[in-house]
Amino acid sequence: MDKFTHLCDFLTYLFDDQAAIEKAKVITEGILKARSCRLSDIAREMPGREEANYKCVQRFLAQASPKSVLLRLYQEEAAFMIGDPTEMPRPQARKTDYVGKLSDGQTCGYWLLFLATPYQGRAIPCHFVSYSSSVIGAEASSRNRYHFQAFAEIKELLGEKPLVLDREFSYLELMQALVTEEVNFVIRLKLGAKFLDQEGQPVSLSVQRGETRILNKVFYMGKVFVNVIGQWKEGLNEPLWVMTNLSAEEGLSIYLQRMKIEECFRDLKSLLGLNKMMHKKRSLMEKMVALGLIAYAIGLVLGETLRSHLFPETHRKRKLFSGLFILLKLKSTLQHQEFKQLSLQALQTFALIATPVRTHV
Repeated sequence: MDKFTHLCDFLTYLFDDQAAIEKAKVITEGILKARSCRLSDIAREMPGREEANYKCVQRFLAQASPKSVLLRLYQEEAAFMIGDPTEMPRPQARKTDYVGKLSDGQTCGYWLLFLATPYQGRAIPCHFVSYSSSVIGAEASSRNRYHFQAFAEIKELLGEKPLVLDREFSYLELMQALVTEEVNFVIRLKLGAKFLDQEGQPVSLSVQRGETRILNKVFYMGKVFVNVIGQWKEGLNEPLWVMTNLSAEEGLSIYLQRMKIEECFRDLKSLLGLNKMMHKKRSLMEKMVALGLIAYAIGLVLGETLRSHLFPETHRKRKLFSGLFILLKLKSTLQHQEFKQLSLQALQTFALIATPVRTHV
């Protein structure tokens, strides 16, 4: 049974040119079969000679714009958008221009900031930016600039949907930028964040175990009006504090729905080898990341359709595996015709996800 027979049908919703669809199909199939985003691994899984395949992928990367295509994976019906960064270690790439030092100050690597919408307990990325200490130093800028860039580039798509961010984004410059751009936000607070009331007096962030506390219209760092809510659930070591420009209750509700995008990172790294790519040029690295995310999205939708078919709601194994794991690694006894029908179901789902944002590839 060929699990990837219908990839062209999925890619039709992303690429406009038939030649690009055909090339993207064999490359995407290579990524999924190799479970790797390294060019050499992909080339080995493509039909034909490995050397010719390697050059084919390089030509496609030089001509196509998969990062702009990725925006079509923005889900119009999603209730919110998630933003979260992940480290991409490159310990052997000391002489690569776009590689710097990671948070430990020792390991070589770079950062990817993903923007994604929730889907079936995972998340489907639709945009990203890359940056590193080396890039920031060369441009005399800061990581904040790349955060602003990522959010500005999806503002039109975002509309009134809130942007849901974790603690590393709770800094004043970003808050001011979001308010200026009229972007709704829900952000988890770092412990020790400072607030003032409307009289300019310090506000204490304290909540008792098992309780919820709301602070409406307080000044974050004395500069930005927000609503704050804290909740300390029994069994947890510390309370959860969230700030938002929505109502405090709505902000907490949205944050609690936040799908764990870290699970998406885990699948991308462990199942598709996204962290093992080797590219000397940042532009090619970003194009390959985008292709990896496209392969991930298709694999996830196919895998989640398989999950629903193989494991009923009450099945004890239903939550053990991600959809991508089920597609790539789990053995199944499905017949070809049965899998074909499931692929058509997945395609219908994918058609609802893919947004007709016009791109140039």
